[in-house]
Amino acid sequence: MSRALFIDGEPASIEALTHQALVNYGAYTSFRVEDGAARGLDLHLERLRDASIELFGEAVPEARLLELMRAAMEARETCWLRVSLFSDQISNRDPTSVGRPRVMIAVFDPPPPLAGSLRLQVQRHERIAPHLKHAANMDLLTARRRARAEGFDDALFADREGAFSEGTLWNIGFVRGDVVTWPRAPILAGVTQRLIQAGLADVGLSDETRILDWNDVAAGNFRSAFICNSATPACPVTGIDSWALDTDPTLIDRLRAAWASQPCQPI
Repeated sequence: MSRALFIDGEPASIEALTHQALVNYGAYTSFRVEDGAARGLDLHLERLRDASIELFGEAVPEARLLELMRAAMEARETCWLRVSLFSDQISNRDPTSVGRPRVMIAVFDPPPPLAGSLRLQVQRHERIAPHLKHAANMDLLTARRRARAEGFDDALFADREGAFSEGTLWNIGFVRGDVVTWPRAPILAGVTQRLIQAGLADVGLSDETRILDWNDVAAGNFRSAFICNSATPACPVTGIDSWALDTDPTLIDRLRAAWASQPCQPI
């Protein structure tokens, strides 16, 4: 897998990478580039703007972000971009700096989908600042490791009352008939989730958002579920804890079609 790493348009320096390794403060977004364009590019830029203002007090101008993306891609029309924001003025000893963050862009080959199907373990966990796609990922990796060690593929988070929220690296939707139900909880509103929502009517589906928990699954209120993220437009869930769910290839095809109905936007 070929990779390239740039900070503010220049090859990443050891000094800047050292700061990144020692100070786990920042935000990012990542997405597939196809023929020099990306689905939901405006949503990724919105995510970076909002996170930049919240974490650093100032946003990187959209035109500057696009300029840096194009420079990092060079002649690569198809690739994967991870755009990260950080500040080498913020440290564990002095977290008070306010100002425009630096931009790190990683360019590499598009990864495969996360999985072909997933069996999930429910874990009680609430992410810090769940609305942000931030750099503090130890809890996510710990949850995935625990799930794998106990015979599952990944972890589905539930809050202290048992309400479902999101997964380690993805959003989840439950399906009954032609209605997709998303958990109502503090979560990261995924770009892929939002693209699917925008395209559901095109494939004869609708959606709703409400509080969901284990009782909904055990009562048979939903027979199918799926996960979605930028690398995986839709992937069926085969079970949650001990409860088996139906996998419907036709449903997954419709969800992927809803995602694909949203046009790619030139970078």
